[in-house]
Amino acid sequence: MATHSPSVASTGRRAQSRARRRQQLIDATIKCIARKGLGSTTLSDVATEAGLSQGIINLHFESKDNLLAETLRTLAEEYDDQFMQTLRGQPDDPAAALLALMEMDLRPPVCDRRKLAVWFAFWGEVKAVPTYQKICAERDQKYDAVMLELTDAVIRDGAYEGVEAQIVVDGLSSMTDGMWLSCLVNPKTFDAAAARRAVRHYLATVFPRHYQRELNEH
Repeated sequence: MATHSPSVASTGRRAQSRARRRQQLIDATIKCIARKGLGSTTLSDVATEAGLSQGIINLHFESKDNLLAETLRTLAEEYDDQFMQTLRGQPDDPAAALLALMEMDLRPPVCDRRKLAVWFAFWGEVKAVPTYQKICAERDQKYDAVMLELTDAVIRDGAYEGVEAQIVVDGLSSMTDGMWLSCLVNPKTFDAAAARRAVRHYLATVFPRHYQRELNEH
């Protein structure tokens, strides 16, 4: 009897179904970590949250370690997608791109309390888990490279003497980290609009020829 290989369409449907199931499990993992923390989240918790069996998790990820690493990798990819989309929106204006990227960090879907809880949970484990450290370092390196390039372009365009791009970027990163922590720890008092105004004020102070008008308009 002749055998027939699966059709391309059938293979594609199975791949899509597998991708959807993996994403379903990752979404469930994010919810569990945000609710219970990284260490307290079990495969049983994830299975219950996803409405699936624990065996399905093992089929797709083999272990809790793999599931957690893939969850962090997915978060990093989501951030990178948002980052690049924002950057492409300001292709010829480094100053506008710099501000847009900072404001992106202080708006949903990036500035989301549940997602931030998960990010901070993973950040707390980077020293103990090399895989987490590698994923976070790759994200940070790309972020820093783009921010440095934009900041350096603004410095050159405005002929700002005595301003060091690295120091400016470090300041911006510190502001973002602090505001994310405030959003997570003090959700009732955290004001995202005020946080964005603080960013604009900082940029206008460092680069007045580029941001003073923008600050006045807000």
